[in-house]
Amino acid sequence: MIVKESRNAMRKKRHLRVRETISGTAECPRLNVFRSNTNIFVQLIDDVKGVTLASSSSVELKLKNGGNIEGARLVGKDIAEKAKKLKIKKVVFDRGGYLYHGRVEALAEAARENGLEF
Repeated sequence: MIVKESRNAMRKKRHLRVRETISGTAECPRLNVFRSNTNIFVQLIDDVKGVTLASSSSVELKLKNGGNIEGARLVGKDIAEKAKKLKIKKVVFDRGGYLYHGRVEALAEAARENGLEF
């Protein structure tokens, strides 16, 4: 019998494979996305120092439904505003092994519209 690997295990493999090439610095941090069924989380990470510069989530914004595209847009807008305060314009987008579709795409587009470049 063939045992199929879980979707999350396959996503983690993709994320590790991508992380071998993507790295964030203080001038150009990594914009990391984590998506759960009910919420979406995003962080600006300086991989050289190993610190999180800024973060945002649908939980932090107290959204009624953070697991939809509109919630992702609001989180993308919020992280872009926080990056502006830190004088960060360019970031490296790390989609976390998720497909660039739906909530991940909405978050990225909202961040771009509000001043982040990637």
